[in-house]
Amino acid sequence: MKISVWVFVVHLVSGFALRIIAAELEQGQHTERISGSAGDVLEDDPVGRLKVFVYELPSKYNKKILQRDPRCLTHMFAAEIFMHRFLLSSPVRTLNPEEADWFYTPVYTTCDLTPNGLPLPFKSPRMMRSAIKLISSNWPYWNRTEGADHFFVVPHDFGACFHYLEEKAIERGILPLLQRATLVQTFGQRNHVCLNEGSITIPPYAPPQKMQAHLIPPETPRSIFVYFRGLFYDVGNDPEGGYYARGARAAVWENFKDNPLFDISTEHPTTYYEDMQRAVFCLCPLGWAPWSPRLVEGVIFGCIPVIIADDIVLPFADAIPWEEIGVFVAEKDVPNLDTILTSIPPEVILRKQRLLANPSMKQAMLFPQPAQPGDAFHQILNGLARKLPHDNSIYLKPGEKLLNWTAGPVGDLKLW
Repeated sequence: MKISVWVFVVHLVSGFALRIIAAELEQGQHTERISGSAGDVLEDDPVGRLKVFVYELPSKYNKKILQRDPRCLTHMFAAEIFMHRFLLSSPVRTLNPEEADWFYTPVYTTCDLTPNGLPLPFKSPRMMRSAIKLISSNWPYWNRTEGADHFFVVPHDFGACFHYLEEKAIERGILPLLQRATLVQTFGQRNHVCLNEGSITIPPYAPPQKMQAHLIPPETPRSIFVYFRGLFYDVGNDPEGGYYARGARAAVWENFKDNPLFDISTEHPTTYYEDMQRAVFCLCPLGWAPWSPRLVEGVIFGCIPVIIADDIVLPFADAIPWEEIGVFVAEKDVPNLDTILTSIPPEVILRKQRLLANPSMKQAMLFPQPAQPGDAFHQILNGLARKLPHDNSIYLKPGEKLLNWTAGPVGDLKLW
């Protein structure tokens, strides 16, 4: 019985692949440029459009923290470190703060890791308050706007709410002193207290060299229909189930664990990156937060991301046409996932694959060292440049104060 099921699956997936190949031969294209304004935005060059002043902070806010735990260089929150390094040698950097359009404070708030490599956000608010107090005391620029012309990289699960559990993050809210600043963060969800209007949503960090080392020939057939590796339940933090991933991951497992079209497991094989390159669809469900590195991996490896995270705000959404390259499935519709995906016409799948094959699309999702034109560093700068010129209303009148330095949980007010 089991053999006959697998024979059926092979025929089904092979037939699906043949339909895609036939459509590809008919259209005669392997890559496609993004049409319209999105493509133009993706290829923008920020150099010459803005100047950034980088505050020189004591090393206890950044370099010394990294020296204590070099694992911070490889985890998914590492954008804060690489953005700092990039700006130090970037042509947009100015050493004259009087001519700066933006001010950047390099604080490594996610580099406090558990033995398992997960960031603990509990010291982050005090660390950030300490840094802001320092720059507001030693330079006049924060006080002119109370941070409205400053940006901060805050790649925690829920950004500047500084907690990994959504309920606690919502309860905390964004750190009061950051309410006027522009936040550059991986977290993005519409109508959420942890996402301010005007924030720049970025991809999580994924090691470019590591992914490059696992590339396989592009002509390799995509013989896996749906692929996913990761948790379906988080028993340690959600023992009763239903809270983690709002039940969406559990629904994937319960409905499709025995479906031969779905290659899903909690095991993380050494061939993970190669397997993604052999898959047509890669599931990108929410976890504790709506985002994950699977979005980056899907784009890099040409595996169509199936985004299961209601109200998610995706990275660089003004430049990357997520609706055209991905498939969005509402969390409530997860039980119908097989029907939804098998109903997509081959020509639609083929176009998504051509768009994903566009090098500029892949480049925008990565933080390479050294930086390269069009990469995620440049997309962040493009986002900042598009906010210029600043409106005169951001500048405070003499003696005017808008932020409350004593607001927030009592624990946040302790010295760091």
